[in-house]
Amino acid sequence: MIRCVEWNGLQAVEFSKGDYTALLVPSVGANLVRLANTKLGVEMLRTPKADEMETFLSRPQIFGLPLLFPPNRIEDGRYTFEGRTYQYPITIAAENNYHHGIIKSEPFVVSKAVEDDEEVKIECRYYSNPANDAIYRHFPHAFKCKMVYKLSNKGLKQEVMFGNKSQENMPVGVGFHTPIQIPFAGGDAADYRMRVAVGEQVELSSRNLPTGKKLPLSERYAKLREEGLQVTMCEPVEAGFTLREIEVDGKPYRGAVVENIKTGVRAFYEVDEETTYWTVWNNGGQVEYCCPEPQSWITNAPNAENPEAAGFRYIEPGDKFRMRFKLYVK
Repeated sequence: MIRCVEWNGLQAVEFSKGDYTALLVPSVGANLVRLANTKLGVEMLRTPKADEMETFLSRPQIFGLPLLFPPNRIEDGRYTFEGRTYQYPITIAAENNYHHGIIKSEPFVVSKAVEDDEEVKIECRYYSNPANDAIYRHFPHAFKCKMVYKLSNKGLKQEVMFGNKSQENMPVGVGFHTPIQIPFAGGDAADYRMRVAVGEQVELSSRNLPTGKKLPLSERYAKLREEGLQVTMCEPVEAGFTLREIEVDGKPYRGAVVENIKTGVRAFYEVDEETTYWTVWNNGGQVEYCCPEPQSWITNAPNAENPEAAGFRYIEPGDKFRMRFKLYVK
């Protein structure tokens, strides 16, 4: 099922397949603000309520599946690549940093909406160029961004693609600020544990920028790899980590998983090989969501001592960069 709906004053696309249903808002970063398994009664993502729409429009990064380009912070809002200096506005005055980019708020166009016996596919596109300069004015590369959502009875497959339409190599750093709703299937926060495929902790400065040091996991954060950590209605979590697979159900697993330890219901967030780094953030801890944020580069990678080792990369003219994710419930 695919249908266009009016949702809290915005045009949205509602679609479902099997036990899953989803809601997409193209005009706000092609953000998929709802993913639910109706059979299990699971609302996996933080969905804006009617009285939260002003917050959603000003801070879409704390709802749904918000796209970050670039992910996290850029020191002083500036970096240099191939002799070109990229200067962004300062968005965190106390830190003198730029963060998260604005594509999360930009309007996408639905370019495809199809359904067959196996899945529903929704495709959205955004073009940045001199005539559509919300991003171009600070990042002067013409590019196409395509978001593809495929929903089946196995859950959601998501792909984001950036295509370089400029004549120069284009830096690319991508992430998602995904707030997992906890609790999502009954009980309270103490009934849930989050595991994440983290490796080492990346030391952050007072400006929340990597210092260049990588540290062994603390006793608290080691729980992310092992039995799981309570991440809502608890102490603050705001930390950066390298990625190293964990074992789930006897198999290597690359992603995050949240389990209701009383009922055994689990929400899975799988990432691909392009994800090299996590930020885990729970907005002070006294909220009902936590964000395991997959990133293609370490925060502030363009300004790292060794940018390539920090995940910095670029797209050649005419080439493309993709990241793929899966979200599902068991």
